[in-house]
Amino acid sequence: MKESEGLRNRRLQQPRVISDESRDAETKHVSAYSGKVFRITLTTLVVTLVVPLVTAALLLQSPINPQPFSYKEPPLLTGPLETNLKLRQAECLLEGQLFGPESIAHLGDVIFTGTADGLILKIIDGKIHTLSRIGKLPCGASEDEPTCGRPLGIRVGPNGTLFVADAYYGLFEVNPITGEVKMLVSAQKAIQGKRMAFVNDLSITQDGRKIYFTDSSTKWQRRDNRYLVMEGTADGRLMEYDTVTKKVEVLMDDIRFANGVQLSPAEDYVLVSETTMARIRRYHISGLRKGGHDIFFDNLPGLPDNIRPSSSGGYWVGMATLRPNPGFSVMDFLAPRPWLKNLIFKLFNQETTMKFVPKYGLVLELNEDGSIRRSFHDPHGVVVPAVSEASEHNGYLYLGSYYSPFLCRLDLNKA
Repeated sequence: MKESEGLRNRRLQQPRVISDESRDAETKHVSAYSGKVFRITLTTLVVTLVVPLVTAALLLQSPINPQPFSYKEPPLLTGPLETNLKLRQAECLLEGQLFGPESIAHLGDVIFTGTADGLILKIIDGKIHTLSRIGKLPCGASEDEPTCGRPLGIRVGPNGTLFVADAYYGLFEVNPITGEVKMLVSAQKAIQGKRMAFVNDLSITQDGRKIYFTDSSTKWQRRDNRYLVMEGTADGRLMEYDTVTKKVEVLMDDIRFANGVQLSPAEDYVLVSETTMARIRRYHISGLRKGGHDIFFDNLPGLPDNIRPSSSGGYWVGMATLRPNPGFSVMDFLAPRPWLKNLIFKLFNQETTMKFVPKYGLVLELNEDGSIRRSFHDPHGVVVPAVSEASEHNGYLYLGSYYSPFLCRLDLNKA
């Protein structure tokens, strides 16, 4: 066949005409496909996320029975609460050599503290020495803590001996030289019909006659402190131990997480951190208001831990977590929503829930009248992730933590 005949026999390809009707049809096809993909994706999300949540809500048992409560709007971080970076000037001491130095006491140049492995340590010239152990091995895991023991509040008494509150064992006197341990109040002893589940902090009168201490809860142990906060259990107590008569008296109860304790300089009242409620309560132990109690500081910018005296005549307050304003406060959001707390603890354990709490180092110095004098911050907890106690000694502020693997020290002359 000739080339010209081949060309004549070829069918000319007609150009494709795109009309409005064909464009609409194509658009509808794409739209229908996209809609199908969206429905499949949404169904998959529902099946993988919502169904397990509903199943958990219906079938799993919550470990807590939360009570609804609410806070006032957190105070603005302005004025003496203005955000700063002063805690980042702190130096970390003995890093990796001790874990969870919750509370700190000083006897001359010697530092004493209790740690997460149940030890009471003595630090001399930067070197650690084991002074005592109240509990027994093994230690390290959560299930070991009740037998291992957990030394929390620690003080030096007027006779130069140490007084220690162990979360599981009770109240003790410890010889700072020999390490000899003497039990004062056993946690096994029922006080007004209730045993102490979580002995926390203490403060001693200048004559050593009276010891004021807290039992954070008669239900929850220290290892379950997140449950205590989230449940809002109001069974914490402030108690008085008379070292002469050996009697224990309950001064205040119905406290939501009774925590740090501090006598006033005149010893006419004692302060108690009510951690769950972000406030500090006051019990009057002498004067016209003896036996009465009131609120010393309400609506703190975070959850308070231990309280210690400052050289200005006021008080240092270590803050466990921040309630940011401006910002989102997890505690404030969850407080009036017990159903959500139940769901969270059905799905996650205590350690996992702590990952949702932002790290933030914060220390407050309060005046004797309860007003805020100044504050030291470490946003995002770069150096100081949280503060259980701020203890002032010789121009330095020693910062404790219930979980950090070090002890921090801040030079107050430079802060």
